[in-house]
Amino acid sequence: MTALTTTASRPRGGPRGLTWTLLRLHTAAVWFWALLVAVAAGCLLWAAVPGGDAAWTAYTSGGCDNGVVDEGCNLNAPAIELYGTAMYLGSAIINIAPLLIAIWAGAALIGRELENGTAKLAWTQSVTPARWLAAKLALPAGLLTAGTLLLVQLHRIMWQAHDSRWKGAGVWQWHDSQILISNGPVAVAHVLLGLAVGVLIGLLTRRSLASMGYGFFTMGGLLYALELVRPHLWPAKTATNPAATGQPPYIGMTVEEGGITPGGDRVPDLCLMSTDCMPGEDVVGYYRDYHPASHFWPLQLVETGVVLAVTAVLVVLSFRLLRRRTGDAS
Repeated sequence: MTALTTTASRPRGGPRGLTWTLLRLHTAAVWFWALLVAVAAGCLLWAAVPGGDAAWTAYTSGGCDNGVVDEGCNLNAPAIELYGTAMYLGSAIINIAPLLIAIWAGAALIGRELENGTAKLAWTQSVTPARWLAAKLALPAGLLTAGTLLLVQLHRIMWQAHDSRWKGAGVWQWHDSQILISNGPVAVAHVLLGLAVGVLIGLLTRRSLASMGYGFFTMGGLLYALELVRPHLWPAKTATNPAATGQPPYIGMTVEEGGITPGGDRVPDLCLMSTDCMPGEDVVGYYRDYHPASHFWPLQLVETGVVLAVTAVLVVLSFRLLRRRTGDAS
């Protein structure tokens, strides 16, 4: 109650007093986020320079000819495994952050205060419900955006060093979900979506434990849905081959692949292994719809726009829900 009393004793303190109250109430969460960012940043920086150099030295000394990537190269050296672990951990933290944020925002940021009644106590003093919710959104959004932008920039530095050396090895691809998200602004959009999801669920359930469960499954479902629709956010290119040549090579993010009948109809890849959905004709060629590397930014920007639009809708719904329950028009 000390933090709320401090807010009440400074009725003209404006956003500053509310900001300090939030920081005091959620000091542990702020430090946890700082630690998470520090761990991810350390992994990415290490992988970008010393770890990457050591891994490349071990890789090319295992049977490669002047650094040319081939099957004789050593992919199991300890330095390479350590490098891969650091790279994976750095990008994994970026990808898992929206889930953690949704759980925290629903349970601790909103649900716990509504459950304990501390939010109502604040509303009866100098803080209106609308301003309370605005602060609950603005301060975490600023901290989350700053930390995620830093990690995205470090990940891009690491990826540029990685891609220039390891491109032919095929270990990591630009279109892998974990890499694609970590390399652009969509990572920032995802953490803001996690915050908005958690806040709305916290307002709906008004229970910390329930908000944790609903926040996890709701955000997990949204991330899974985004992964499914991502290949369809931008028009794909098509590569074809005659039947005698076989499937076109993998040259990017595959959207769809299959066979082509003499009549020009497309037969999905799964149908090629079954007689149930084949039109009774042999295929004369194969096709593959794909996104080349040049589609990285269109995919990034379209998904970022979609996610931010959904985030804005959730924020508006949160304010309307709060206003309906409290009658606050401010």
